Amino acid sequence: MSKLHSTERFSDRVADYVRYRPDYPAAMLDWLRREQGVMPAWKVADVGAGTGISSKLFLDAGHDVTAVEPNAAMRDAALAWLGGNPHFRAVDGTADATHLPDGSVDLVTVAQAFHWFDPASTQREFARILRPGGLAAIFWNSRRLTGTPFLESYEALLQRHGTDYTSVAERYADDDSMRAWFGTGWRGIARFEHKQSLDFDALRGRLMSSSYAPKEGHPQHEPMIAALRELFDRCQQDGRISFDYDTRIIVGTLQNT
Repeated sequence: MSKLHSTERFSDRVADYVRYRPDYPAAMLDWLRREQGVMPAWKVADVGAGTGISSKLFLDAGHDVTAVEPNAAMRDAALAWLGGNPHFRAVDGTADATHLPDGSVDLVTVAQAFHWFDPASTQREFARILRPGGLAAIFWNSRRLTGTPFLESYEALLQRHGTDYTSVAERYADDDSMRAWFGTGWRGIARFEHKQSLDFDALRGRLMSSSYAPKEGHPQHEPMIAALRELFDRCQQDGRISFDYDTRIIVGTLQNT
């Protein structure tokens, strides 16, 4: 693991993160509405909100959203992007210290960031800020590692050039761990296909948004970009490649312990 604290790992990658990280499938929100009873009037706390990609999904669906994000650069980017919406606000807080009032939200969401959190203290804090019967929804885009020549070669590129890739990548919890985290409050799980269609500049930006991609000036940076160029040229169709994900969401209630 990098010595850089998890809340600061992306400070120098914000521009790439804003432009090139994927959003989340609309089908996931439809599932929350249809299967879990989430209503547009529900107040959402989006914890570890980053630059606001996940917050925007719920804002666009009519929710009041409070983005909780400790990284100042990312929080500022979220405010620059979404701050004009009167239903959005961003606060400086962490998963175990959101600084939100007791029972003040109907839905707590976490996208991508959950693997950085301490499970026990996060559970207590989420249970505190949720109203009785409110839901927590943990979801993430998991990049497919196999299935196409591009996906398999991209994984090999990261293994070869990433600075601390093996200790950081795909640290998301498995189904059994998430069931245990929710305990008796576990309500459901769903998976959705998702993808980005990227030209080379977008692919490069997507790579450089990752905390384990060596920055310019690092001895691995230029060899990595050269390898990415070769991979894109070999796999592109009509000047683009498909960057494929599985989006997984787990939902439940949480009890104060």
